[in-house]
Amino acid sequence: MIALQAGTLCSREIVRFVRQRSRVTGALLQPLVFWLLLGAGLGASFKPSGMPGHVTYAQYFYPGTMVLVLLFSAIFSTISTVEDRKTGFLQGVLVAPISRNTIVLGQALGGAVLALVQGAIFLALAPLAGIPLSFAAAIITIALMAIVAFALTNIGLAIAWRIDSTQGFHAIMNLILLPMWMLSGAFFPLSGAPVWLEWTMRLNPLTYAMSAIRQSLYLAQPALAGPTPAFGRSVLIAIAFAAFAYLLATRTARHAVVA
Repeated sequence: MIALQAGTLCSREIVRFVRQRSRVTGALLQPLVFWLLLGAGLGASFKPSGMPGHVTYAQYFYPGTMVLVLLFSAIFSTISTVEDRKTGFLQGVLVAPISRNTIVLGQALGGAVLALVQGAIFLALAPLAGIPLSFAAAIITIALMAIVAFALTNIGLAIAWRIDSTQGFHAIMNLILLPMWMLSGAFFPLSGAPVWLEWTMRLNPLTYAMSAIRQSLYLAQPALAGPTPAFGRSVLIAIAFAAFAYLLATRTARHAVVA
């Protein structure tokens, strides 16, 4: 019963996304533009610290852009919770015989699936970035992207269940998720950063998710990933981050007052 209820809410998120083409454009093309402009613009003047000499900044920034795709997808998918509150749909779901934990699970799965599909499309561009992508590397990367997408979507839901305006939602998301992304090693590496900034990055769970994705992309040539935390530890922390984010979202939903 729980699987059916969550699956129904998940499919609703997917159907609504397909009908809103502007969300597809914003979530996928905007990170692509960032990668092209920043990769080309900073490539001539910025050399990632600790990376092999022939790895360009565009190659370094590519995994970070993949996570940015997931991040934007999480923002665009979870904002629908704020819209559902305004239209009365969320109130209608809450009076049905379904727990709030199941509602959150369905919303999170829907958002994660949408983010994963868009991330997988961007992953296909890896050879254009000069990153050799084997079948095993693609499968492991997609699995890690699913974990990250689920975590980011739940963080978005934890915020959306408390916010009743889209403007407030965007402000809080930009205050929390974008700094998390910037301090994850997506934009600049952990090595070479000032001590206080390095420790901030080490305390950021998204840093380890980013590290795992970066290492999975270079599965056949691990030296090209540069100095990163151990792969096994990074994966475990990413899974723990996703579990914590889901628990946070469900706890927020149980205590949220929806009027």
